Amino acid sequence: MQYSLEEKYNLIKSEIVNVKSTTPIEVVKEMMRRDCIAIHGPEHHFLDGAALLTAYRNAGGNIDLPSCLDALAERSVKMPGAMCAYWGVCGSVASVGAVLSIIHDTQPLSNDEFYKDNLKLTSMVLSKMSEIGGPRCCKRNAFLSLSYAVDFIREQYGVEMTMDKIVCEFSPLNKQCIGNRCPFFAKAQQN
Repeated sequence: MQYSLEEKYNLIKSEIVNVKSTTPIEVVKEMMRRDCIAIHGPEHHFLDGAALLTAYRNAGGNIDLPSCLDALAERSVKMPGAMCAYWGVCGSVASVGAVLSIIHDTQPLSNDEFYKDNLKLTSMVLSKMSEIGGPRCCKRNAFLSLSYAVDFIREQYGVEMTMDKIVCEFSPLNKQCIGNRCPFFAKAQQN
């Protein structure tokens, strides 16, 4: 079945609010298995941040999840596909940065640590992505963005989300998988 981006966002929102996990990777993988989520695509620009918001709320973060998801959807729908190649900014990273902004109500004129934190987190993740290189992989980038965000949020704000070892189950579906160069590639994890 073909879904519009709006339909994908609505499906994600309707299902993700009921997830109870405090592990964003578990949340995102559960949603990635749905038929409405392509191996690559702009739906990840919403999904990745939505998984972080959900795990954050479940770990005790004081947010109204439905309104935060609406704010994230409003922001992420503006991000085109292939941002990584055409803009030099991964949509997953932008999504995670948007989550911090939403949680702390950071505005363009904010002059506080939260403004700096958004930029610090996203620059750390982009730096790691640049070390790995391409071609693009929305799954790998989601795993990187979310794993960095879990550590960052724990250290900066004391909210303890959980993190398990990340092993990609989507490699066989990705014709451009970089295999052993990916830190989440299943066969690389066996060595």
